[in-house]
Amino acid sequence: MKRSRLIDKLDKSAKHNKLTLISASAGYGKTTLVSDWLACCKWATAWLSLDEGDNDPTRFFQYLFAAWQRMVINDEETAGPLNIVHSPPLPSIDLLLPMLIHKMTATTENCLVVLDDYHVIQSETIHRAVATLLERMPDHVHLIIISREEPLLPLSKLRARGQVTEIRVSDLRFTYSEAAEFLEHTMELHLSPEETALLETRTEGWIVGLQLAALSIKNKDEAAGLILSFTGSQRFVIDYLVEEVLQRQSANVQLFLMRTSILDRLCGSLCEAVIHSGDGEPNGQDDSGQYMLEYLEQSNLFIIPLDNERRWYRYHHLFADFLRQRFCRHLIATTQNKNQSVAELHLRASEWYENHSIEIEAFHHAVAAHDIERAVRLLVGNGMPLLFRGAVAPALTWLDSLSHTQLNEQPVLWVLYASGLLISGRVSEVESKLKAAEHVIQLAGKNEANRDLLGHIASIRATIAVSKHEAETILIESRRALELASLNNIPVRTAATWSLGYAYQLQGDRDSASKCYMDALSSSQKIGHVIITIMSSLGLGMLREWENQLNMAAETYQYVLKLAGDTPLPAACEAHLGLARICYEWNDLQTALQHGQVSVQLAKQLEHTDRAVAGEVLLAKLKLVQGDVGGAAATISRAEYVANQYHFKHQLPNIAEVQVHMWIQQEHVTAAHTWSKKYNLPLSQARVHLAQGDTATALAIVEAAIQKVEGSESKDERLKIIILLAIVLYAHGEQTKALGAIREALTMGEPHGFIRSFIDEGMRMKKLLGEASAHRIMPHYTAKLLAQFVGEDQIHPSIWNERQLDPERVLIEPLTARELEVLYLIAQGLSNDEISNQLYIALPTVKGHNRVIFEKLQVKRRTEAVARARQLGLL
Repeated sequence: MKRSRLIDKLDKSAKHNKLTLISASAGYGKTTLVSDWLACCKWATAWLSLDEGDNDPTRFFQYLFAAWQRMVINDEETAGPLNIVHSPPLPSIDLLLPMLIHKMTATTENCLVVLDDYHVIQSETIHRAVATLLERMPDHVHLIIISREEPLLPLSKLRARGQVTEIRVSDLRFTYSEAAEFLEHTMELHLSPEETALLETRTEGWIVGLQLAALSIKNKDEAAGLILSFTGSQRFVIDYLVEEVLQRQSANVQLFLMRTSILDRLCGSLCEAVIHSGDGEPNGQDDSGQYMLEYLEQSNLFIIPLDNERRWYRYHHLFADFLRQRFCRHLIATTQNKNQSVAELHLRASEWYENHSIEIEAFHHAVAAHDIERAVRLLVGNGMPLLFRGAVAPALTWLDSLSHTQLNEQPVLWVLYASGLLISGRVSEVESKLKAAEHVIQLAGKNEANRDLLGHIASIRATIAVSKHEAETILIESRRALELASLNNIPVRTAATWSLGYAYQLQGDRDSASKCYMDALSSSQKIGHVIITIMSSLGLGMLREWENQLNMAAETYQYVLKLAGDTPLPAACEAHLGLARICYEWNDLQTALQHGQVSVQLAKQLEHTDRAVAGEVLLAKLKLVQGDVGGAAATISRAEYVANQYHFKHQLPNIAEVQVHMWIQQEHVTAAHTWSKKYNLPLSQARVHLAQGDTATALAIVEAAIQKVEGSESKDERLKIIILLAIVLYAHGEQTKALGAIREALTMGEPHGFIRSFIDEGMRMKKLLGEASAHRIMPHYTAKLLAQFVGEDQIHPSIWNERQLDPERVLIEPLTARELEVLYLIAQGLSNDEISNQLYIALPTVKGHNRVIFEKLQVKRRTEAVARARQLGLL
């Protein structure tokens, strides 16, 4: 039988391919085929039946997560990410997709993901995400897509790779023998071979057509005549047959079918709430919603169960479409107001969903009922706006459809509109909505509700300013939000408290920042505002780093990662970056590298943020201390390019600091001096003078820096300055003062495990620590630090040997960061074309860089350039 062959085909596809695509028009048994196969398949299955509402990317992945959670037994980790999904601000699909892939990778057993009725998905974002899922999901996971239409996925690429199995109409269409077996055994319809052949021909092997035909001619004496009357396309056939089927049902069943056709999903009590007026109680068992659903299923009346317990169902889509059309004709024929009657049913559905705490569906039906007041109340939510809980797309769709007059009637709509736009990334549209809200509020006059809305508006503006690091704007808007927002509006007040803390942090007021973060953390934990809990904890972690409390900071960052459910959550990029900094300081370079790489990977999923640049700066620093000068140059060049392109000006001093350190190591002191002056980096300036042998100037700069931090809260800066002061004093010949300074630095650093801050200073620090050890200054700590120096002089000898600069090793004009990056790729053997593709620059630009590099190195060809660069320590 063809059915058996198709099941074998599915079995082989699941074992060897990424994707099985089952594509055919309605009624060809696509879903039934997969269900039959799963009945004998041992693979765990996550099944998602889709409808129009699933075009919201967040809702799509919420339901897919839920399906996965039901499949994976005792998956305790999934609850964490789902809590994140339901917390404001709403995470993007770039967050949800890696979370799902992480879950798939963590599962070792063979698993299936079934996306049924995929043709309803019109969202390009979801199509792109599913394509990415196909690329990245592990081999033990197989995706099955069931669709009436060709999905907008890279099928040609999958076909070329042999990674997709396709089942089409020609595979699914019933042959004569299959039609005969179906009619005889499933539908219990006894036809002659001639009648079966005729029916198979008339329906073209269309399974639903056969089913509808069997229902319409059941128990009729003149089956042949009825079969002969079937003519025309499938559309006419289904219209005719459904009419026949529906007319054979009782008036009670017909009314039930038509009224419940407004529902995307059905359960017994929901159906009862929709079809019954008054007290809403059924008249008896035969009239109950659950009984009717079970009757429809037993009668093969195009109803599909959505769970194993037979609690939730849906109608076959074509059947539901027909029922809705039939219902409209019924209302017109009975002279009822069609719009009013349908609206009443939607309103009952909305009330049922709200009573069962399913607010998103309640909002959907309130919108369908054209009940603006109810929709607004549901959208505002009970303390947490609905658009923060997965309803951004439907909320914006509705708000986009409203006229200015309707929006002006309730200014809260303008505010929610702005908030939704901010969450969805339409930032450029936010301010106009906020101004519209303010205009309406001004005309309406002051009252408590409008005052609260003004507080919400200020909080939105503060959040926008946070992404731009605009301290003054954050302060103004956060304070305004706290002044105006109602005491009961805890989410807005909590968010404003956190943003206020961030403003204080930017200004260096660490005590005030810490208090705000602690208050926001306490409040967010009480109301389950996970994102603010994460952001407040990250702020506290940063402050603890600045206080040199490295162990406490590391614990805070680990708490954030645990809170995120141990998943690749973009908001956790800052925690990984903090751990990378701390592990670097503890000289655990491998762990620092791992955290740094994850931080950059996650940060790239966020829009309008400099976090990826900050991560790249740390990675460049790591490469430099490991002796990978070319890699460090390429990384810092990339960071500088992004910072300039996106105007992350505040990152340029951090980039310059690493660049200066690299140039000192390469003995390009002129370039190092220029950059340290350009970006006003006093400690870097002191190191340049120290490298030049001008210890007096270096000492004056460091002593001035000490004066600036005296009495301040900058413990981290003070430790760095004291360490540099110690080696400058030692180089200047003031050994006693140098030993005093190193004693102070060791006292500050020992309790928290500081290592790299000392050993990064090179041979001078090694000698000074030897002197400290000889004088019995903190012998255990000095011994530990001296032990860390082993092998360092082999990694980057230029900063470990005290010598006068060799004129032969100094370029007249140093190579720029981009030129060093090109030089590094030349040394790797890449052609000009390959370098062009690697760096995303034009081929003539690469050739221009080559020409300049050759001139600066005073060579004529590539091999000479590489040899000269190695001689100079550039490679």
